[in-house]
Amino acid sequence: MSKTVAPPPRRTLAAAVLGTREERLAESQPPRAARIAAYVLFFLLGAAVSICGSFVQALWPPVGVLLALAATAATFYGGLRVTGTRLGAGVPAAGWFLAMLLLIVPRPEGDNVLWSNATSLAWLFAGSVLGVICATLPTRAGWFPGVPGPPR
Repeated sequence: MSKTVAPPPRRTLAAAVLGTREERLAESQPPRAARIAAYVLFFLLGAAVSICGSFVQALWPPVGVLLALAATAATFYGGLRVTGTRLGAGVPAAGWFLAMLLLIVPRPEGDNVLWSNATSLAWLFAGSVLGVICATLPTRAGWFPGVPGPPR
């Protein structure tokens, strides 16, 4: 009598890319000094993605917005996964928003980087939503953002 082994359950695309909740919670927490350095780097990266994305979304209208949003989502999610805290997604979002505020303000000469057209507004709105989504995903941290939880 032979036993048939059932094939392993098929993983969804999201679970394959992002990992399951159990896999994310089982990862070890990086040291505090590494997290602080990562926060600084991700803040600067969030500002850089905001500036570059503002020009890319205007340069190639429908595709540019999607490309800029993909880079934005990767930055926010990367901060979350590297640091293992929600603050890791919030810090690049703060850099993104700060740079975005500076780009929205018109220059004294009358020049604008972001205009009030559909692609600029989609870039601003969808980027904000991505920041909130990434900052609310489950992490290894405890209840307070940026503070590691108890060892598992």
